Amino acid sequence: MSKRMLSIVGAAAGIAPILIAVLPTATASAHGYVSSPLSRQAQCAQGQVSCGDISYEPQSVEGPKGLKSCGADKYPELDDDSKGWKVQDVGSKVDFTWTNTAQHRTSDWQYFIGDTEVAKIDGKNELPGATVTHSVDLSKFSGKQKLLAVWNIGDTVNAFYSCVDLNIGGGGSGGGTTTTAPSTTAPAPTTSTQPTTSAPATTSHEHPTTSVQPSTSSQPTSSSQPTTSSQPTTSSAPTSAPAGQAWKQGGDYKIGDTVTYEGAQYKCLQSHTAHDPGWTPSATPALWQKV
Repeated sequence: MSKRMLSIVGAAAGIAPILIAVLPTATASAHGYVSSPLSRQAQCAQGQVSCGDISYEPQSVEGPKGLKSCGADKYPELDDDSKGWKVQDVGSKVDFTWTNTAQHRTSDWQYFIGDTEVAKIDGKNELPGATVTHSVDLSKFSGKQKLLAVWNIGDTVNAFYSCVDLNIGGGGSGGGTTTTAPSTTAPAPTTSTQPTTSAPATTSHEHPTTSVQPSTSSQPTSSSQPTTSSQPTTSSAPTSAPAGQAWKQGGDYKIGDTVTYEGAQYKCLQSHTAHDPGWTPSATPALWQKV
């Protein structure tokens, strides 16, 4: 073999380890959070509590497995018990619904009250759906409790964390009742018991247009629409919002904008740019409300 050929082979062999060294390690591309009963980051997303950046991405509370932190040791505001989190009345058996904006193979889901693991659900290393609901028995507990829910990803070292503040035995049932958007961002209907999937409460943003609307929803009253006949189709769309353009990734959306997605119409609850392809209106109730 010529000296020139030997030089080329040697150079190629020297590059190979460098390429291997710079290859990134696997990270979770999934995102998810407990949306019913409202987790702390869900309350942030709805503007019920001031929380900073996590308000815009409640699905991103990600950290190493094994933490006992509401904020995955990255969002300290979620671990601050003094911030006035709304405590939700539930019964002794509670349905917890995860909203997953991107799916990923799942090892398991765990639920803790204090240091006690109250439930563990096998994920079978399979991809979950856009929403996942677990019925958890909390009959051994009563009164105000902080529950930590953990989604352990199957093929990475990371997990997603959500904390939910509950009043167990407080008269509620299922996934709780506090699922409507704050009045400052959308005239959300006052009823929340008609899910379209197994999730009992996350679909409060997906009520039909016949839901009860605030008396101000049809203003101005000087318009030509009688309040007794035309309100169901117009009551939840601000007059300044776009007329139902199709949702698209990368779009910039402001509070009150309306879009269409998969044949349904949605109203924007939080100003944002749809960077993530998983931030579709049907998968992100913190950002969109079905009208």
